[in-house]
Amino acid sequence: MSSKIDQLQKPGCDTLSAPGFWRRLAAQTYDLLLLIALLFLATALLLPFTAGLAVTDQHALIYRVYLIVVSFFFYGWFWTHGGQTLGLRAWKLTVLTQDKKTLNWSQALVRFATASVALGFFGLGYLWILIDKDRRGWHDHLSKTAVFFETSQKKVKTK
Repeated sequence: MSSKIDQLQKPGCDTLSAPGFWRRLAAQTYDLLLLIALLFLATALLLPFTAGLAVTDQHALIYRVYLIVVSFFFYGWFWTHGGQTLGLRAWKLTVLTQDKKTLNWSQALVRFATASVALGFFGLGYLWILIDKDRRGWHDHLSKTAVFFETSQKKVKTK
């Protein structure tokens, strides 16, 4: 039985050619806008505990860790539940393991952590997609995951 990814795809969107840098960047931009909104909400949820004041210097580290955890759960939940964030869905992409299976939570954690490192090196880990023959970034290689074009299965109506 063939997997969903191995099905025939739209012209120009086959599994032999992985999504390029610009398409992935567009999906990440969508996700970044959603993540910013979520982080605003996560911060608003803390306001009752700080009497409506900004986070103090003594709590800044805890606050940053809190935002990182919220960010991880944002990406992790989408990656482990179908492999698509809203940005990936809009651009018809999906994140799967190299053997084209949905990520588990430990794989999502490795991907999130290594993507943060890849971004931390002035984005070189992401720019690597431009020169990699498989169009994979550092975080893809280190987490043993890849971004694929989403397949559209034709639904057959049964009577």
